[in-house]
Amino acid sequence: MKQITDTVFMIRPIKFRLNEQTAVNNYYQDAGIKILDHNAKAQEEFDTFVSRLQDKGIKVIVISDDEKNDTPDSIFPNNWISTHQNGDIALYPMFAENRRLERRPDVLDTLEKEGFTILNIIDYTSAEDEGFFLEGTGSLLLDRVNKKAYCSISPRADEELMIEFCEDFEYTPVIFTAYQTVEEKRLPIYHTNVMMALGENYAVICLDCIDDKTERKNVLKHLKEDGKEVIAITEAQVNSFAGNMMQVHNTAGERLLVMSDQAYQSLTTDQINKLEKYNEIVHPSIETIETLGGGSVRCMMAEVFLPRD
Repeated sequence: MKQITDTVFMIRPIKFRLNEQTAVNNYYQDAGIKILDHNAKAQEEFDTFVSRLQDKGIKVIVISDDEKNDTPDSIFPNNWISTHQNGDIALYPMFAENRRLERRPDVLDTLEKEGFTILNIIDYTSAEDEGFFLEGTGSLLLDRVNKKAYCSISPRADEELMIEFCEDFEYTPVIFTAYQTVEEKRLPIYHTNVMMALGENYAVICLDCIDDKTERKNVLKHLKEDGKEVIAITEAQVNSFAGNMMQVHNTAGERLLVMSDQAYQSLTTDQINKLEKYNEIVHPSIETIETLGGGSVRCMMAEVFLPRD
């Protein structure tokens, strides 16, 4: 079983803007950015990011968003799909109605045309009808080697649905609630992958976001028993998307850690040194995407773990 992959797919935006339907509980979105053409700027950041990955030997399958739907967040595909080494694909229920339009059968067709095998589709999307959501690897932090799923419960991550996923995919659930301070109130963080990232040998996590001491101890216990070095980040660094990073490897087998430039600039020298023991850091600038979209590089990369034909 592999924890990291050398292949990702990414959706190039056509109608990128601030999504008012997600802003109700994504407190990282900010409408104040002054740019005339948000989509053109996002495309420019996207294309530069893809080039940086490809220059490092990462395989990137670029799929364009389609014109027919209003899908301002299509640039974040990891929320509606996850792929697995046994040929399974999971499709996830989405909180925002306009994000449900991002799920496209032609994306699966493209993966198959690229030589990947899809054997089985596990579809959780009917939960939307009952008002329950679980937004893919935004909600679920998957330790694929140790078969554990870390999940912070929020309006976008239902506990029962998460446990159903764990039963279907044979993962052990590690459940907690992570919070952030918004106008002096402690409110749930919308996605787990904003405050936590898992590499092969380490975990980057904001322990200060887990207010319940018992839950915090439980998360640490699981990470440590699996031999992960715990690299702690602060809530201020979470606000700079320092939790939203992803480890990959290139075609030569070299490990790379991808984070945004904003995230990188927020880290201390000590944190960077700890991370660079394990991998080179790649940090493209995606300021427009982060500011309006309220997500960062990890959300933009949907990992491909499927077997090849």
